[in-house]
Amino acid sequence: MAGVTRTPTNLTQGGKTKAGIGESTLRPDGTLKVTGEFAYSSDMWHEDMLWGQTLRSTVAHAEIKSIDISEAVAMPGVYAVLTYDDLPSEVKNYGLEIQDTPVLAHKKVRHHGEPVALVAADHPETARRAAAKIKIDYVELPLITDEASAVAPDAVLVHENRDDHHIGHVPHPNIVHRQPIIRGDADAAARRADVIVKGEYTFGMQDQAFLGPESGLAVPAEDGGVDLYVATQWLHSDLKQIAPVLGLPEEKVRMTLSGVGGAFGGREDISMQIHACLLALRTGKPVKIVYNRFESFFGHVHRHPAKLYYEHGATKDGKLTHMKCKIVLDGGAYASASPAVVGNASSLSVGPYVIDDVDIEAIALYTNNPPCGAMRGFGAVQACFAYEAQMDKLADKLGLDRVEFRQLNAMEQGTIMPTGQPVDSPAPVAELLRRVKAMPLPPERQWESSEGADVRQLPGGLSNTTHGEGVVRGIGYAVGIKNVGFSEGFDDYSTAKVRMEVINGEPVATVHTAMAEVGQGGVTVHAQIARTELGVQQVTIHPADTQVGSAGSTSASRQTYVTGGAVKNSCEAVREKVLEIGRRKFGSYHPAWATAELLLEDGKVITDGGEVLANIVDVLEDEAVELELEWRHRPTEAFDLHTGQGNGHVQYSFAAHRAVVEVDTELGLVKVIELAVAQDVGKALNPLSVVGQIQGGTTQGLGVAVMEEIIVDPKTAKVRNPSFTDYLIPTILDTPTIPVDVLELADEHAPYGLRGIGEAPTLSSTPAVLAAIRNATGLELNKTPVRPEHLTGTQ
Repeated sequence: MAGVTRTPTNLTQGGKTKAGIGESTLRPDGTLKVTGEFAYSSDMWHEDMLWGQTLRSTVAHAEIKSIDISEAVAMPGVYAVLTYDDLPSEVKNYGLEIQDTPVLAHKKVRHHGEPVALVAADHPETARRAAAKIKIDYVELPLITDEASAVAPDAVLVHENRDDHHIGHVPHPNIVHRQPIIRGDADAAARRADVIVKGEYTFGMQDQAFLGPESGLAVPAEDGGVDLYVATQWLHSDLKQIAPVLGLPEEKVRMTLSGVGGAFGGREDISMQIHACLLALRTGKPVKIVYNRFESFFGHVHRHPAKLYYEHGATKDGKLTHMKCKIVLDGGAYASASPAVVGNASSLSVGPYVIDDVDIEAIALYTNNPPCGAMRGFGAVQACFAYEAQMDKLADKLGLDRVEFRQLNAMEQGTIMPTGQPVDSPAPVAELLRRVKAMPLPPERQWESSEGADVRQLPGGLSNTTHGEGVVRGIGYAVGIKNVGFSEGFDDYSTAKVRMEVINGEPVATVHTAMAEVGQGGVTVHAQIARTELGVQQVTIHPADTQVGSAGSTSASRQTYVTGGAVKNSCEAVREKVLEIGRRKFGSYHPAWATAELLLEDGKVITDGGEVLANIVDVLEDEAVELELEWRHRPTEAFDLHTGQGNGHVQYSFAAHRAVVEVDTELGLVKVIELAVAQDVGKALNPLSVVGQIQGGTTQGLGVAVMEEIIVDPKTAKVRNPSFTDYLIPTILDTPTIPVDVLELADEHAPYGLRGIGEAPTLSSTPAVLAAIRNATGLELNKTPVRPEHLTGTQ
């Protein structure tokens, strides 16, 4: 779009390299990011743009008696002030599955920080000051903040007139979704158990804490539509929610992915997209919205906090007999992805173990707490924290080694999941545990040296709180299971357009998908696939937009599997088309084409040298070959709403961790020394990127173990720490050594045998750290994150 400033190199650098599948190759955007030259969505500029600002509620649950915008409208430099009454369409709500979220609050607000009004002005500070002049008369309502207040017989309803498809199978309107899973007879199996352990676990609310806050630029178009440049995880899902609210057909809302500074699930939901478009269409000018860090904490969903109640039994020789559990997820004020999170939490609540008799229930609540939805690990993280603590309790009560106990009960290929679905690809749970246990341990008392203590290696670090006095080492293990891809009958597919042509005498491939590159490295993998399947060196990755078919969301560890599969499929079709043209042009007598055909028949690729390459150039000089194809994995099905049975998942991924921690037992300070990990990746398409994803996921799990939690005041339902000053995330000084052992056992159902990898290490790193702290202190520690007062008894 003329007038929009954005870098053309964000996602389009191809570069000459022979790196194909299985080789480590550097990211095309890597240098730009580390040097500060990469253009993120917040860097976009238009010469005559306005700035948008959102006014958010200061209370968590209240009626809106009146809104006075007169002072804001009168301010110089203000071009528009919008409230609910200004929305242009009959469609006023949006949502991923349930359209229960108002674009702007109407009659009431349901959580702290809910959008109420919008301002567009010629300067961001003017917009902020104008928003502050809007006067809202609130009458506060009773709060729903936990399960007890949500499901009480006289409970206030968060949503008074629910009509979504889940309402028929939930026992209370304040329950978003309920998924039981019943297999075998857990009560009868409990009577056969020699040992039974129970536990109640609390998992805190975690923020995605991506580095680039929500931002985007909406530009009104001459055809009455709008062009939106935005950082998101799913362009086409955004489009389907945005267009109806604007009262426009989808073809008049054109979306282009801009530079994304991380996501982790927090960009699956709409944030500023609709607001920027509304202001642009109302003023006739481009409108840019950029959240600051404070607003970002209110502008996206978080990981569901959870209460988890578990019971396990085992025989005296260590075989698991049964499991019962109830998982209560706090979904906050709006549904977001809560139904899918419930499905994941329930279906993966057993963990990577064989248990024939289970009684499982998972629910998500509507409350007046902040909305929660997708975050890396998506329901399986909370469950893993609880079931791994249970495994340690059982092993200890039986007098068995904690790792050997897990291996004794580990699932494998052919195991039947609690949902009745057989695991039909490698499930090397016991092997991963063996590998991670066999890794060398870091040396004892490594802070000591001939020159004195290196305090950086001690709990408390540079605060110099100890020189080793009262410091105890602990070691803990954990393993987890995560599904890959969308589940429960969702039509999960992706689309890829591949073009092959000759430019300046060289064959060039262009790959165009709507995949959101959010830092996971998909642009690198797509180029590797094209080089492998087409035999070319030069590959250009077209910017992602809605001018090509949907690629689905960059979430659920699915993009390499699904969009990578689509790129592979389209490349294969282009390759065959090129050879077909060559056969027509040269005939079978031509030796170069005979060689090319033999290579194809042998399952190899067109080579990039000699006479074959020259003939490709000849074939494509007069015409380009371009094909756009969809690709789907095998179908899934919804879980039965009464028994939970069904083939609900596409693929499973597994990771195991060993944590080594040192704890200052006097001050309650923890230093994680090492988080070793072993993970099966099926096939490492880019080994360097694979290790980076595993280390990144591991660090995110470390964060929720010992520092990360959004604190919500139980009396007011207000967020108390919406800043990186008070919401702590791991820095490089907090990040331990993370040795990685990559196992490659191919899944025959997946492209190249690959397995989604991004989420599994987030599961088991958290319980491994907790297990190590328990090992060091002897404390039970059934809550995340662990704080000093939990270790010193001062809470």
